[in-house]
Amino acid sequence: MVGVAVASRPLAQTLGPRYTRPMHSPTSPAGTPAPALQRTLGLWAAIAVVIGSTIGSGIFRSPAGIAEKLPGPVAMLSVWVMGGIFALCGALTLAEVASALPKTGGIYVFVRDGWGRLAAFLLGWSQLTMIRAASLGAIAITFSEYLHRVIGVDPVAPEHATQVHLTAALAIVVTGIFNIVGVRVGALVTNVTVLAKYGGLIFIVLIAFAIGLPSTGGHFTPAMPAGSFTTTAFGLALVSTLWAFDGWADLSFAAGEVKDPKHVLPRALIGGTLMVIAIYLLANVAYLSVLSIDEIRASKLVAADVAGRLIGPVGVIFVSVTVMLSTFGTLNASLFTTPRIFFAMADDKLFFPVVAKVHPRFETPWVAIALTTVLGAGFVLVQTFEQLADAFVTAFLPFYALAVAAIFRLRSQPGYNPSFRVPFYPLVPLLFVASVLYLIANGFINPESRWLTVTVFGVLLAGVPVYYLTVGRRRA
Repeated sequence: MVGVAVASRPLAQTLGPRYTRPMHSPTSPAGTPAPALQRTLGLWAAIAVVIGSTIGSGIFRSPAGIAEKLPGPVAMLSVWVMGGIFALCGALTLAEVASALPKTGGIYVFVRDGWGRLAAFLLGWSQLTMIRAASLGAIAITFSEYLHRVIGVDPVAPEHATQVHLTAALAIVVTGIFNIVGVRVGALVTNVTVLAKYGGLIFIVLIAFAIGLPSTGGHFTPAMPAGSFTTTAFGLALVSTLWAFDGWADLSFAAGEVKDPKHVLPRALIGGTLMVIAIYLLANVAYLSVLSIDEIRASKLVAADVAGRLIGPVGVIFVSVTVMLSTFGTLNASLFTTPRIFFAMADDKLFFPVVAKVHPRFETPWVAIALTTVLGAGFVLVQTFEQLADAFVTAFLPFYALAVAAIFRLRSQPGYNPSFRVPFYPLVPLLFVASVLYLIANGFINPESRWLTVTVFGVLLAGVPVYYLTVGRRRA
């Protein structure tokens, strides 16, 4: 992928005519412009998209797996700090690139203009075959599990497995419909659920510090017990952390619908990411204030166990409802942002043209949303949470790296004029890319993740002949 070159020329020529105007579907037969995507998202709505796309099931579900790999307070907290640094380096870099290229498609546009059409096609190919459906499926399964818990049905019982997966598929369909009906409807759902999930986490943090910490003194010693840290285990735990942090870049996919994008996009990407980092670190300190490392390792829903210990069964119900709202909101935010990748590809003639259609009434990319919805619902019926989450992180890491590294190519292009410049350049993007390379190498080296990593890259590289047999051949 890194061998795909873009000749140095003015940026408007590099982007092509379709990137010098708002994206829309082709002109109607009567000669009148077809419906176009509108810029309707203000600063708060954009920040809500960042938070809503990021805070899902990870902060509630990942701590157990991380404590299993790194069974010590310092090691456990350090991997969350590293995950936050990783996300912030990415957000700072993409804040610059997005302010220069505030177009629908986000990371797709950055990869295309930094590394060429083949790399952009492979991003879309991986989204179509693995990434998006895996992400939606993993989030929807968690939503369904906790919905069943609230209504008194054991979600892990074998006889309820089909019911849990069908409910998860239905949740994906419902949120897909919300986003087809309109940007404002989808944004309203995102805003409401963001307040609920962020507020729920703040409540857990406050009661843990106010009630739990004074009675337990916390479980912060021994800080570094023997065997609590290895480089390989840290790499595997970091992948789990990145699942929880993923979503910081999703706003860029819908950049073509953000008001005053040169100013709003950087503020929302950076501000939203910082808010997520803060609540994640506070939540993990709160967990350790109430539960020991061994108790966290055994907890499938650590926040519920914390609340249950402090305020009883009411706390468990409260957290279960919070997780439901959190994951439903993340589903909704994901089905708002990521279909824009398929829309941008189709508008750029790298995918079926029909996918670039905008609904004449709702002014949304309804075909792209419907396609994403069907893929997510299909995957969730045949895969487990763990399979879906691990596949998602492994498949998207290379494209995060390419999108961030695109800044080195784009800065040399005439006409590149961002309203925000990443601080400590080039250290920040280099740190991000180096972290991705470390995680990918660790995935190949470690026996626990080797076959998944090989499979994911095999599917990704299978897109190369597909490109040259289809859209790539037409340009030859």
